[in-house]
Amino acid sequence: MAAHFHSDIETRITARAASLAWDELPPTLVETALSTGEGRLAAGGALAVTTGVFTGRSVKDKFIVRDALTDGKVWWDNSQSMSPAHFEALLADILAAVDGKALHAQHLLAGADPRHELAVSVFTETAWHALFIRNLLIRPETPDGRTDVTILHLPNFSADPARHGTRTGTVIALDMTRKLVLIGGTAYAGEIKKSVFSLFNFHAPLNDVLPMHCSANIGHKGDVALFFGLSGTGKTTLSNDPKRLLIGDDEHGWTTDGVFNLEGGCYAKTVKLSSTAEPEIHAATQAFGTVLENLRLDDRLVPLYDDTSLTENTRAAYPLETLPAVAEGGVGGTPRTVVFLTADAFGVLPPIARLSPEQAAYHFLSGYTAKVAGTERGVTEPVATFSACFGAPFMPLHPTVYGRLLEERLKASSARVFLINTGWTGGGYGVGRRIDIATTRRLLDAAISGELDDAQMRTEPLFGMEVPLRVEGVVPRALDPRASWTDVEAYDATAAKLQQLFAANYRKFEDVRIAAE
Repeated sequence: MAAHFHSDIETRITARAASLAWDELPPTLVETALSTGEGRLAAGGALAVTTGVFTGRSVKDKFIVRDALTDGKVWWDNSQSMSPAHFEALLADILAAVDGKALHAQHLLAGADPRHELAVSVFTETAWHALFIRNLLIRPETPDGRTDVTILHLPNFSADPARHGTRTGTVIALDMTRKLVLIGGTAYAGEIKKSVFSLFNFHAPLNDVLPMHCSANIGHKGDVALFFGLSGTGKTTLSNDPKRLLIGDDEHGWTTDGVFNLEGGCYAKTVKLSSTAEPEIHAATQAFGTVLENLRLDDRLVPLYDDTSLTENTRAAYPLETLPAVAEGGVGGTPRTVVFLTADAFGVLPPIARLSPEQAAYHFLSGYTAKVAGTERGVTEPVATFSACFGAPFMPLHPTVYGRLLEERLKASSARVFLINTGWTGGGYGVGRRIDIATTRRLLDAAISGELDDAQMRTEPLFGMEVPLRVEGVVPRALDPRASWTDVEAYDATAAKLQQLFAANYRKFEDVRIAAE
């Protein structure tokens, strides 16, 4: 029935559009984008575009249709609902807006595991958005025309709040039952990518697949590692390891027998990108067919990575194969190591700690990092950020659904779980110092290699985690954050404050977990 519905929608789109170009390759899409003034050709061959008013996701304008399937499943405290009637009115109007437009369409796949793949058809009015999503999803060698998910993307369409039940003229509406997405009023391309992820995150647990907002890589002996972490914690940087192959940098599924990448590309942040610190990513941003989003160019058309005049959320979208070391097929076996990354600006958490499965579930549901309040003189108070499952905006179901699946996977796999703090030590932001990347990489290598499996540990009093007493190449004092503070009373007070913030955030999950058990 769903396939018939999608065929009907696509037939209606085809009938209304002035023209419809299917599965165009990057040279054609770049040529069209340049000829229509959608972007500029940067030095090296990347396509540089701007997204106007919206330079990030419009969270308050994202809706899920509340129907028989979603009503009792969606985490409505975290998701805005749209009535079926409003969605139908929106669908009718956005189809009418297709009249006379030249559209670009792509047949793509989401999910490198054939057992769990989604065939995705994307229709958009701009060539650069077609190139973007072609870079980001999996490109089938021979598209077979089938469709599980349909996305109709019209950035120039404006919704009517009175008629469509929206907040503004911007709308991202997901019908989970029919796997249909309507996007209007925003040119920010990340909305397309994250709509696919949100659909996957709703349906995957129903098929016993754990969806994960994480990066993943694999060693030459087949050992898989996962990296969870919010923005600014080092997820992309640390998973791009020259000694290991990248499976994917953002979205994955974990089945009973392994992990798979949902995507076929990367959507990397480019702010202050350095050719010395991240040479592989830097090179990818200059490849032909890469899309540079809101990244300014100089007079020679060279990208200005330090220019944040449009936004700090500058991005590059490129296919995985642009990178030199990528795992074939986008799949890996059962993970041996799971890493939770946090940039603790309070300076309280140890640079590395080992977690039990129960502690891992707690930190997974918490999804903690702490950001600095600002860069003005005298501003030293960190701001705690909690995002359940390290990706709450994209998790339509209640976090405990994903938390229980994670616990099951960890117990079945006996995977090691580590919390790694890439934030501050010796004091919080403004007093202490940021943990250097060389130390973090050394600790990460020790965790993944198994070097810490038999290491002597102490129990950290804040959360009961195990902290190694010694790691080769790291000063022992650096492993104990309390010892690195000159004022231990200040450390104790800050640690107590952080623990209270964790507890207050976690209370919203406790009643649900007790009820489920």
